[in-house]
Amino acid sequence: MKQYGLLGYPLSHSFSHGYFAEKFKKEGIDAQYENYAIASIDKLPQLIAENTQLVGLNVTIPYKESVISYIDMLDPEAEAIGAVNTIRIERDGNHKPRLTGYNTDLLGFRDSILPLVEKLRNSSRIRFLEKTYEGIALKALILGTGGASKAVEYGLKQMGIETLYVSRSPEGGRVTYENLSHSYYDEYHIIVNTTPLGMYPNVQTCPPIDYKSIGPNHLLFDAVYNPEKTLFLQKGEKQGAIIKNGLEMLHLQAEASWKIWIAE
Repeated sequence: MKQYGLLGYPLSHSFSHGYFAEKFKKEGIDAQYENYAIASIDKLPQLIAENTQLVGLNVTIPYKESVISYIDMLDPEAEAIGAVNTIRIERDGNHKPRLTGYNTDLLGFRDSILPLVEKLRNSSRIRFLEKTYEGIALKALILGTGGASKAVEYGLKQMGIETLYVSRSPEGGRVTYENLSHSYYDEYHIIVNTTPLGMYPNVQTCPPIDYKSIGPNHLLFDAVYNPEKTLFLQKGEKQGAIIKNGLEMLHLQAEASWKIWIAE
């Protein structure tokens, strides 16, 4: 029986396990999906060696970047992004594994947020700005700098959206949360949370931004999907912002992963 799984640590909460278990049952697929919580990424070769029927892995926090060291071949988009969330495992006649890394977070995020980006672009206020100030375009703040943020940045740039990272430290041209003055919210109309802040069970946490500076001309997207409406999204909605959680993104990236695993 073919095996698939989720690689990360910890894995107390897993969308992928439930999603694929239901998919296999519904579609009559003879396969299993397991959670593989390993405390260190250097345990990956042993995991693959011990599970000879393992043919596909999803990768989550904190290994989307560090797993690249164990990949034999990178899909061009995954290489450009610098993060992997899907691995296809093939074995030769001697059962030696060959790992190919992909990033389906990109497709999931891009296809999920694009309709809302178009809605924001067509809003009267944004149109006014673009007509009044030559060359002005939508800009986005990316909260967090982990593996998921890399796919978000890549996807936003594909849509012609300028990005700026926000984190606790100012390295690499980032802005810190403390330095996010009101002027940033006037300039950046899209805010994407790629941190785990607000994720169950820590539902009373949220990124430390100035929510009073957010209004109807902002779009808040949260990669977190549980709870359905995080405190980040609740605060944005209260200010009239367009909001969306990461559930559709997860569905889209999961299906993209499946297509990769079963491709001939």
